[in-house]
Amino acid sequence: MDENSLPQRNVLCLFDVDGTLTPAREKIDPQLDLFFQSLRRKVKIGVVGGSDYSKIAEQLGNGDEVICKFDYVFAENGTVGYKDGRLISKQAIQNQLGEELLQDLINFCLRYMGLIKLPKKRGTFIEFRNGMLNISPIGRSCTLEERIEFSEIDKREKIREKFVAALKKEFAGKGLRFTKGGLISFDIFPEGWDKTLCLDFLEGEGLEAIYFFGNETTPDGNDYEIFNDPRTIGHTVYSPEDTARLCRELFFSYPSSKS
Repeated sequence: MDENSLPQRNVLCLFDVDGTLTPAREKIDPQLDLFFQSLRRKVKIGVVGGSDYSKIAEQLGNGDEVICKFDYVFAENGTVGYKDGRLISKQAIQNQLGEELLQDLINFCLRYMGLIKLPKKRGTFIEFRNGMLNISPIGRSCTLEERIEFSEIDKREKIREKFVAALKKEFAGKGLRFTKGGLISFDIFPEGWDKTLCLDFLEGEGLEAIYFFGNETTPDGNDYEIFNDPRTIGHTVYSPEDTARLCRELFFSYPSSKS
């Protein structure tokens, strides 16, 4: 029997969500969903996303179905964690940063975004999460078409890149990290509260190996730190289909050409 066909349940495959298991903010493809559940029979599977739990659940399941489909679910970079369907940890950014710094950040972002001129602006420009502030110059309530339109403008004019540069200058030495993820936003969080936060918990789980799969693994991406962490075996992927292909190569004995 090929060694790749043997169960390896003390190995964890840990996935980013947007761009890795699903298109950005969209639902997982049903066939890919079935594939990852078949993968779960060979290894443990988990997700670590920057979004809050409700958004992850919308994309990967219905209601609380997602915490039953994955052995581990880490939302908001791991500041909210679930294991085997149970909440295991929850932290709050306001307790870490303090109210004064938090308000300075919010006020700066509001002023900066007030000067940005775009073809369209929608609602929810700052989303307050347990582990981060999510900043979107166009507003998170934009449609998919408006999301794509902003992304194309952002590629040309580097709106988010310039915004982050201004924040880094204004808040230098304040213990903050800024990372870009998805098409329309970026995150602000305390240093050390990137996706490696979940690894602190996983270290005590007796796992032989943690394979991480993400699409934002460049230095300004929100998968960079966990991708490069020595506690993970990092893999860069380019689409949900690419993630499935790579998992087939790593954990199944049949050819990846079937992806």
